[in-house]
This record gives sequence, structure tokens and C-alpha cells, in this order.
Amino acid sequence: MSDDRKNMGVAASWKVDVAGFDVDLPLVAIKPDFAISLMMVIDLGVRFGEHVGKELAKKLLPLNPEMVVGAATLGIPVAIEVTRALGLDRYVILQKSPKIHLGDALVEKISSITSKGEQTLLLDRAAIPLLSGTRVVVVDDVVASGSSLKGSIELVRSAGADVVGVGVILTEARDWQEKLGEDASLVHSLAHIPQFSTNEVGDWIPLPNTFL
Repeated sequence: MSDDRKNMGVAASWKVDVAGFDVDLPLVAIKPDFAISLMMVIDLGVRFGEHVGKELAKKLLPLNPEMVVGAATLGIPVAIEVTRALGLDRYVILQKSPKIHLGDALVEKISSITSKGEQTLLLDRAAIPLLSGTRVVVVDDVVASGSSLKGSIELVRSAGADVVGVGVILTEARDWQEKLGEDASLVHSLAHIPQFSTNEVGDWIPLPNTFL
């Protein structure tokens, strides 16, 4: 049984053990009867960032990565810390804002459980030489629906990279497995979180089918 099941019951937050680092994540309602536990990695401090970077690097090092790719915005600190822990220097960030130098960027359309509407992932063509023919690991903070991560993987592959692995701090529920298909086997994570619904008295409880 997953350790997460020990948290079953009414909660305003969800405690998760991230490879030995306990964090309490607030529950945020996406719909009146549906909520997620929200991790804002940029609010969890330097020690947490360093910790997850080192722990993900341990899982990814056997893949012999040559480059780390992360997606803006919350994937940026993950990419930096994983790159540092792997002993690499360069990393590539996939942008979501149409900055002036990205007018002819490679593009993928994505959606996210925590963002409204369709978004765009952009890869600066100047970064293609860093990726082409290179063993790449794609990193992010959380994978939930899988859309953002799938877009990142496809965008990196379109630049000629060999995606040898994916590192995320948290996997959430199960939808990402179907979305990623065969690429789900590339995913390495540090912990898993369920999703939540209301019971008959309106309290938040974990959805059993969202556990791994």
C-alpha cells in the first residue's frame, strides 16, 4: 500500500514525503467537487530545490544525459538544480511567452490542469545545436494530465534530441500515463499525489483511483 494512503480522510492540505523531505501542499479547488494538492516549487525554499535536484539527478545519472530541458515557469528551478547536481553546465528552457527573439521558434500547443485554456511551448531555434544528436532528460515539477510534458518531449525531439528520460518531482493521479503512452516508461519521480473529491458532507477526500 502506498504511504500516501495513510493520509486518507478530511484534509485542507496533503502531506507528501518527497524523497525524505516532507511538505504540506494546500488543497485547491479546480471545480466545486474536484481539488488538487498544489505544489509551487518556487515557494518551497532553496533547501527543497537543492534536495529535489540531487534526488532526481540520482535517478537520471545512469541514463548518461548530456543536456537538461525544462519548461517555464515552474520547470526552470528544477532544470537548474538537476543540471547542477548532474555536474553539467548548460540547460535549455522551453518558453511560454512569445518574446521578441522567439518569432521563428519551434512550437507545440499544450494544456494544463492548473492553467486556463490552451498554451504554447516555444523552443528558440538558437538552442537546436545544443539538442540535436544529444542525450536529453526533460524535467518538470509535476505531471498531471501529461499534456505539458508530452509537448515538451515532442518539441525536444523535433530539434533532433534523443530523449533518454524524464524527471518530475511529483506524479499526480493517472491521466498522464495514457497521455504519454510509451513515453510514460521514461518518467522518474520522487513522490506521487492523488486528486480529491467531496464526500457526502462536503469534506475533501482523496479519490482512490488516483493513487498509483
